Amino acid sequence: MPRKSSVLLIAGAVGLLVLVILWNSITTVIESGEKGVIFRPFSGGLDKERQLAQGFHLIAPWNEVFKYDVKVQEATSVMEVLSKNGLTIRLEVSYWYRADENRIGFLHDEIGLNYHSKIVAPALRSATREIIGKYLPEELYSSKREIIEDEMLNRARRTMEGKHIMLDDVLIRDVSLPRSLQDAIEKKLKQEQASLEYEFRIEQAEKEAQRQRIEAEGKAAANNIVSRSLTESILKEKGILATIKLAESTNAKVVVVGSGKDGLPLILGNN
Repeated sequence: MPRKSSVLLIAGAVGLLVLVILWNSITTVIESGEKGVIFRPFSGGLDKERQLAQGFHLIAPWNEVFKYDVKVQEATSVMEVLSKNGLTIRLEVSYWYRADENRIGFLHDEIGLNYHSKIVAPALRSATREIIGKYLPEELYSSKREIIEDEMLNRARRTMEGKHIMLDDVLIRDVSLPRSLQDAIEKKLKQEQASLEYEFRIEQAEKEAQRQRIEAEGKAAANNIVSRSLTESILKEKGILATIKLAESTNAKVVVVGSGKDGLPLILGNN
């Protein structure tokens, strides 16, 4: 009985030792923001349809797990490209990309873990050269910059179509031109801005002149209506009413009867 216990103890110790040695080969942990794809050399090879989700997994020691970061990643590329007029422009371009988490198996089978250097970066550089070649350098400083970025994004996406990679955005961070050309572009943009400001002032002045003209025409029309309505009989009536009110006043006054215009009396105060 003691012999049997010793054998079991030794077997347990050996088993524990083997487990410790093989632990890293039979277990894997998929971290947050990752997906895994498993390769089974003795049972079908790469499992392209199913991915290992986040968490702890037990695997056979002869199988291999490849982990992919499926979070959005940022990269920057600095390159020299030719513009429409043949000038060399130095660009710094940032872009955001990620692996399609539902196609990790296909991505690994067709491209591999280095998909950024093999697919994303070349596609972005090619799109940048093609699109920038359609524009003049000064257009990179204008409102067309966003249009250029969108064209670069769409062109790179077409290149990467079917590669199981997502390209989220492209941004031109910096544009470097020869100093003389940069000064000329800035001068031209300032002149355009001054011209727009001058046109705005002229437009405002024309609107103000129109407003004053309409106001004057309105006043003239009102005065014309009032003038036509003030007949001689109405003026006499208003004069009589004013005389009555003055006569009823408690202030001392002198009344000269029949001395006013049209026979109306003159009422003079003490002063």
